[in-house]
Amino acid sequence: MEEIREEMLDTEEKEEAREYVERRRLLFFGLPFTFTKYTVNERVITINAGLLNTTENDCYLYKVQDVELKTSLWERIFGLGTVACYTGDNTHPQLYLSHIRNAKEIKDYILQASEVARRKRRTLNTLNIDADDIDIDAD
Repeated sequence: MEEIREEMLDTEEKEEAREYVERRRLLFFGLPFTFTKYTVNERVITINAGLLNTTENDCYLYKVQDVELKTSLWERIFGLGTVACYTGDNTHPQLYLSHIRNAKEIKDYILQASEVARRKRRTLNTLNIDADDIDIDAD
C-alpha cells in the first residue's frame, strides 16, 4: 500500500517538474537569430550567451525575490515579453529574460517555483533595510 502511495507521489512530482527553454529573439518579427538561451527549471535559472566566447550564468530559484513582466508595444505585437527577476544573487542581482515567447507563463512559473524552492530549503525571503545604524544598547 505504501509503495503505491510513493509511486503516486513520484508521478505527481514528475508532472510538476517543468523546464522551459527559450531563445532570446529579435524584436523584429520575433525571430530567434540570437545566441542567448534561457533555461528555467524547478531548481535554477540558466542563461547561456555568446557564440565564440560563451558565458553561462546560473541563479538558484530560492534566491529569486520578485518577478516582473515587461512588454513594450512591439513585444506585444509579436507575442514576446521580458521577464525581470530580482534576486539575492551576488553576481547578477537582476536577471532579464529578454524578448521571449510565453513570457507570462514563464513569469508565473518562476514565481510559484521560487516559493516552493524557498520552502524546501526552509529559507526566508528577506530584504536588507540597512538597520546597521540602529543603536542596540539604547537605554
